[in-house]
Amino acid sequence: MTVLDILTYPDKFLKKQTQPVENIDGALQTVFDSMATTMYTAPGLGLAAPQVGIGQSFIIYDIAPKEDGHDLHVLVNPKIVTSEGEIISENEGCLSVPDFRADVKRAERVLVEGVDRDGNPLRFEAEGLLAIVIQHELDHLNGTLFIDRISALKRQMYKRRVKKEMKQQ
Repeated sequence: MTVLDILTYPDKFLKKQTQPVENIDGALQTVFDSMATTMYTAPGLGLAAPQVGIGQSFIIYDIAPKEDGHDLHVLVNPKIVTSEGEIISENEGCLSVPDFRADVKRAERVLVEGVDRDGNPLRFEAEGLLAIVIQHELDHLNGTLFIDRISALKRQMYKRRVKKEMKQQ
């Protein structure tokens, strides 16, 4: 499969909201597989369609330990139905926000609905790392980056660093 280019901050496409997937066809299956190859190559725990320049509502993720092999999940048109509790996602990072990590407040548990890559309805509760990854990836579908959820001071420091690096290129 193809390794796709991952868009990085400050690419404006990352701030756009996605549109629902209307049809899960063979072409979209190929995109899911290419996104998986991209995510594993990066390496990352999840990847949302906007991160590879696709304006549709789907994510992929795999939180299985590397030694256990791959356990890829595809979630199409996902939404969080309910959330409860609060947890600090320590040292959270993002493939679209390279070389930066921060603590982010997230819900401890979420109830998620969507469909799988074959169009079968899904409804499940997630907690811990899975809840964090799902919230992070769903944020991408709404045009939100994890740096939008940290303190203004830390966000400004990162933005200044990126602007400085861009000027040096």
